[in-house]
Amino acid sequence: MKKRVVITGMGIYSCLGKNLDEVKNSLYNSKSGIIFDPVRKEMGFRSALTASLEVPDLKSSLSRNQRVYMPEQAKYAYVATCEALANARLEADYIEQHEIGILYGNDSSAEAVMKSVDIMRDKKDTTLIGSGAIFQSMNSTVTMNLACIFKLKGINLTISGACASGSHSIGLGALLIRNGLQECIVCGGAQEVNPFSIGSFDGISAFSVREDEPTKASRPFDRDRDGLVPGGGAATVIIESYESAIRRGAPIIGEVCGYGFSSNGDHISVPNVDGPIRSLQMAIREAGIDIREIGYVNAHATSTLVGDRNEAKAIAHVFSNHKPETTSTKSMTGHEMWMAGASEVVYSMLMMKNDFIAPNLNFEHPDEDSVHLNIPAVRVEKHFNTFLSNSFGFGGTNSTLVIRNI
Repeated sequence: MKKRVVITGMGIYSCLGKNLDEVKNSLYNSKSGIIFDPVRKEMGFRSALTASLEVPDLKSSLSRNQRVYMPEQAKYAYVATCEALANARLEADYIEQHEIGILYGNDSSAEAVMKSVDIMRDKKDTTLIGSGAIFQSMNSTVTMNLACIFKLKGINLTISGACASGSHSIGLGALLIRNGLQECIVCGGAQEVNPFSIGSFDGISAFSVREDEPTKASRPFDRDRDGLVPGGGAATVIIESYESAIRRGAPIIGEVCGYGFSSNGDHISVPNVDGPIRSLQMAIREAGIDIREIGYVNAHATSTLVGDRNEAKAIAHVFSNHKPETTSTKSMTGHEMWMAGASEVVYSMLMMKNDFIAPNLNFEHPDEDSVHLNIPAVRVEKHFNTFLSNSFGFGGTNSTLVIRNI
């Protein structure tokens, strides 16, 4: 028998808030976290829009030796994970005596690399770079830092799957637990918010230039969308076997009942329809549920012309006559990239637990594809017990999760 995989804790640090309560309130009150950043304009950015996020000061929590190895996104992940571990009632003594794993999504550490290169070019002396730069600049920086700080002894692996990284971390963690290879895993996703991390995106005109109205710039599925807005932070989801949770007396708040994945096998940056369809169908099949049980869809939709159009086609094809409310929380947060697949599970869980669906902000005019979906532009008060969350990434990687209330 395959083991059931349950969610026992969550934590988040995003532009919507620095903890679960703040984020829940922002979702409920339709509060956007997007701003205009004049510094980016001075740097030559075509678009100065970004999510607003403060890098946490960890001086009171961690030693200098611990902090020196951590880039921006690892600090976000540390705060989110502290909340998630507390939420799951996972204390240091228990972690010390058990094999708790970590699978975390991260696909860049640009600022650390930029700073090292600047020192080399300016000073012509590599000894001035500092020992911390090695660990800050690696893609695996989040997992290596958190595994050491929290003394995690199970699997220790970074999931690098572009904008599906956070979602894949939860899905792959669920597979390990379901097959008895781990009992409990810290999963999540983190994304740096500094300008260096997304300058190349701006250079290919991927971002919205609706700078006069920052909170109206991210408009997934809307006919007049003109590009995404970059965001970031970190989100952590604690998953474990049902048996482990019961044995610990842990709070069980949800169940990962389906994980679907696929590759488009097509263009490196332009998504197609077939790949997402197969990911959705696999997740629903693995969940073993009637499609009508799904009461909400958290779409990947980033506010790009082709991406939103093709996802709308895929959702309409898979769900056919069943039209659950479908929104993209990126309308409030911008695209949180490597973090998004994990944060959107947290956002959806908060909505499911509190009987509402946050609106798809700025959805004023459907296009020929989004008109076939049920996309609310205002908050919906609704009880639902199952949701589906999509995450797609460059290179054609797709991940879909189906999560049930408990």
